[in-house]
Amino acid sequence: MLREIVHYGIHFILPIIAGILFYPGKRLKATLILLSGIIIDLDHLLANPVFDPNRCSIGFHPLHAPWAIVLYATLLIPKSTRIFGLALMIHILADASDCWLLFKGF
Repeated sequence: MLREIVHYGIHFILPIIAGILFYPGKRLKATLILLSGIIIDLDHLLANPVFDPNRCSIGFHPLHAPWAIVLYATLLIPKSTRIFGLALMIHILADASDCWLLFKGF
């Protein structure tokens, strides 16, 4: 239960908080962009089974691979792509926390 609360809290609550706090003039647009980071979960459709609650996404799915994470972090540097990098890194943070809790037995 803790894993699910942390995982989905980061996926959905953190982007809303970040959109409100960091983008006061564009709250709705920023929040929607930040929430759209979930799009990288489309790579789960390549897995069999599509959903496995005991699988760590980081390093397993193509858009959760180390090379992809480096790319997402690089998007944080230019101001023009920063919000997209933030959206994707929030997603990776959610999945990484889920992996950590999975390995800790929560």
